[in-house]
Amino acid sequence: MQAFAYTRAATLADAAARATADDAKLLAGGQSLLAAMKLGLAAPQAVIDLGALPELRGIRVADGAVRIG
Repeated sequence: MQAFAYTRAATLADAAARATADDAKLLAGGQSLLAAMKLGLAAPQAVIDLGALPELRGIRVADGAVRIG
């Protein structure tokens, strides 16, 4: 796995701003991205962790729709 810059986003706006950087990838659950990085199939220069954002957690039902995240 190649070296990369790791950042934990503090807000959705922060994540969106950082995601515009060249070759940045968003890390949500990490299952596919980290596996691809370990196999050398992905080598992003920056990884932005979304795990601490409360807006992206949970499952809600409202107005006849299910919202995940």
